[in-house]
Amino acid sequence: MSQQQASAALEIRGLTKRFDRPAVDGLDLQIRTGEFYALLGPNGAGKTTTLRMVAGLLRPDAGSISVLGIDALRDPVAAKQRIAWVSDEPMIYDKLTPMEYLAFVAGLWGCDPQASESAARALLSALSLDAHAHERCEGFSRGMRQKVALAGALVHDPRLIILDEPLTGLDAMSARLVKGLLQDRVRDGCTVILTTHILEVAERMADRIGVIAAGKLIAEGSLDELRQRNDRGDGAASGSLEDVFVALVDPEAAAA
Repeated sequence: MSQQQASAALEIRGLTKRFDRPAVDGLDLQIRTGEFYALLGPNGAGKTTTLRMVAGLLRPDAGSISVLGIDALRDPVAAKQRIAWVSDEPMIYDKLTPMEYLAFVAGLWGCDPQASESAARALLSALSLDAHAHERCEGFSRGMRQKVALAGALVHDPRLIILDEPLTGLDAMSARLVKGLLQDRVRDGCTVILTTHILEVAERMADRIGVIAAGKLIAEGSLDELRQRNDRGDGAASGSLEDVFVALVDPEAAAA
């Protein structure tokens, strides 16, 4: 294994998934350990399908997935132990309190109860859910449920955190707490991959940005690198990430 491969948190080669049409079409992608990576694309581009395959929720038709050096298709349990998956639709148990839910999730992962209780309290505190730690989740708002789901995904201390539109339903204060928590994890050496339609979030937080369209990676790099790639000499794609994104996925609209 090369040093580059050894330092990859996620390596995808030739990943393919068809439904009525190719949703992911021979995708190659490598994301470094300790990186905050934003995967962007228009609706139907294949972002969620890609991440669901990485998380083990969908079986690819072809290709390979390596998670921190583990073949995720040959050893899915070992790969999943290192992954957190958070979708845009929070799925928690209404009759449990946040502490009960986190204890349940930690138990599924075989975590030490004392250590997981401490981790659960720290996560709920970081997300300003302390006051609701022992209330049933059934009365929670969508934003509160999203934060509980995020805490549940992180309680087993995953090294690869995958988030599909994680800020959906969050108010500005909650979104700031979530972003701060994710940045803390990256500083601790975790890798974060997220999809978002809020391009300002990717612009401010991501170390690198990948743009996917029709199931293929069409551009990748830091914001400055993407600007340079799409600068036609007239400054049209040298501004915000929104300018660059539109130029990549819809050149005719960018030129209009």
